[in-house]
Amino acid sequence: MLKIQVLGTGCPKCKKLAENAEMAANDLGLDYVLEKVTDINEIMKFKVWQTPGLVVDGEVRSAGKVLTMEEIKKILETAARTPSA
Repeated sequence: MLKIQVLGTGCPKCKKLAENAEMAANDLGLDYVLEKVTDINEIMKFKVWQTPGLVVDGEVRSAGKVLTMEEIKKILETAARTPSA
């Protein structure tokens, strides 16, 4: 199961990234959990200084921009193929 985290305080860009991530994961038929991380201290633990941020299985994949559904699908396809430790 993939763990997808959207880092952000709940601004419109953060919400759009979460929406795009959910649509991408559903479109790919992935088994996943989506978590919205809104606590600034938790966000800073990822060393993300610009939100929104996208984290997949603990790895920061994007920060400071709203990725399209297609961009997220590429990230998720790669992550789904990589065996988790």
